[in-house]
Amino acid sequence: MSETQNQSMHWADIMADRIIREKGEKDMYTCASGITPSGTVHIGNFREIITVELVVRALRERGKNVRFIYSWDDYDVFRKVPKNMPEPELLETYLRKPITLVPDTTGRAENYARGNEVAVEKVLPTVGVFPEYLYQASRYRSNLYAEEIRKALSLRDEIRAILNEYRTEPLPEDWWPVSVFSSFTDRDNTKVIGWDGEYGLTYIDEELGKEETIDIRTTPNTKLPWRVDWPMRWAYEGVDFEPGGKDHLTEGGSYDTAKSVVKLFGAEAPVTMRYDFVRLKGKGGKISSSGGEVADLYDVLEIYPPEIVRYLFVGTRPSSEFAISFDLDVLKIYEDYDNTERIYFGLLPVNEKRREKEKRIYELSQVDDRKIPTEPGYQIPFRHLCNYLQIYGGDKEKVLERLEGITESQKERLLVRMDCAWAWISKYAPEEFCFSLQGEGDELYHADEKELAAIRDFTGYVDSYLDKLSEKEFSEYIYKAAKDNGMENADFFRLIYMVLINKEKGPKLAGFLKACGRDKTMEILRRY
Repeated sequence: MSETQNQSMHWADIMADRIIREKGEKDMYTCASGITPSGTVHIGNFREIITVELVVRALRERGKNVRFIYSWDDYDVFRKVPKNMPEPELLETYLRKPITLVPDTTGRAENYARGNEVAVEKVLPTVGVFPEYLYQASRYRSNLYAEEIRKALSLRDEIRAILNEYRTEPLPEDWWPVSVFSSFTDRDNTKVIGWDGEYGLTYIDEELGKEETIDIRTTPNTKLPWRVDWPMRWAYEGVDFEPGGKDHLTEGGSYDTAKSVVKLFGAEAPVTMRYDFVRLKGKGGKISSSGGEVADLYDVLEIYPPEIVRYLFVGTRPSSEFAISFDLDVLKIYEDYDNTERIYFGLLPVNEKRREKEKRIYELSQVDDRKIPTEPGYQIPFRHLCNYLQIYGGDKEKVLERLEGITESQKERLLVRMDCAWAWISKYAPEEFCFSLQGEGDELYHADEKELAAIRDFTGYVDSYLDKLSEKEFSEYIYKAAKDNGMENADFFRLIYMVLINKEKGPKLAGFLKACGRDKTMEILRRY
């Protein structure tokens, strides 16, 4: 199987081939993404960014020059104060103004929009995403689009006719394809009432009843509405690919109108693909920037290493909805990634078709495509790693001392994984998963005589055999201690868990004891 055939199995490669086929051979392909920074840019928004990055990576692997642009639509109107923002009363006074003119009450940046932008720009390199940022407020306010606005005004009737095709109520005759922020209040409570056919635009501030005529080449007040702005920028930047959420790509949505409007600006619509929503599992709340109930990329990176964050999106077709888990499914996600890695390094035999598919997913999941790991990560299940961390109270160095044969490359990755595991245990793991070993200051379990005899018998077996035998071999002594003391296995297991962690259930006992080791286990058992 050739390299191109291998690559074409993944949706990003299929899309790259389609772009080349539909747009023809070009010196430069432009791939675009963007968002309004009206609130926290959440993990659902990240789906568009990573979708574009994966297609960009696939195009570059085909030897193409690619421009990856990310537009901050920061000249949009501040419509609603998100719940998670400080000083909401102050922010209320800035409603209907451009979000770049709203103060950043979090103290992160010079204005509200920039605060949300900076948060994203700082974290994207962590997951291997490096777009060229375009700031639309700066572009509009510097009159970069003056000629495009004039063109839209001259094509007013044609644009309105296109938009009306998809509306139940037609736009009024006095509708104009431009909005104005008042020079008097900075708000968009305005209505255009005239255009001189060139660059003079007259509007009325409906709040104050004042009229003004402005020159769209010199005043920073005008902006095209979304359904005109989007196709205008496709034409201006020469966009070849831009995905859209299912709200934009539904029939009659903004993509349908934009692909007609863009022709008025002398261009064709980019190749697109629809992406679906991302749900949260085990964290609570609906993802909503304006509502403030969000999980952003920082939240997800707290419990998943960068390559697994990428893997979540690489391994799922954009058109499929999926959940990012914060509950016990975290264990499965780590195991799924580790299986993909094992397949890549030939440690898990599968058929050729599956191997090529998983190999491509693994490659695209890596943060730097020029630095694919040359060996697999340290082969310890995530559940076991969590157990070790809880045994040692989150002390990573003590955990490393208990693990054998770790290379430097594996150690680096394992330390990141331990940070994620400890964050998950501390914040999200269900109560039944969590434990801590009993210490000197903890109250002893009130064992009866029969139970004390069983504990003491078992203490002897731990002392003599725990560090010398395998997990399977030592498990025979667990059953022997129960049988010799006339206890049912379930009752004996409960007893040992109560003694060790003051809970009736815990991790698989033999493996748990092996992870604790003789010395740590004996410290607790000797108290009885």
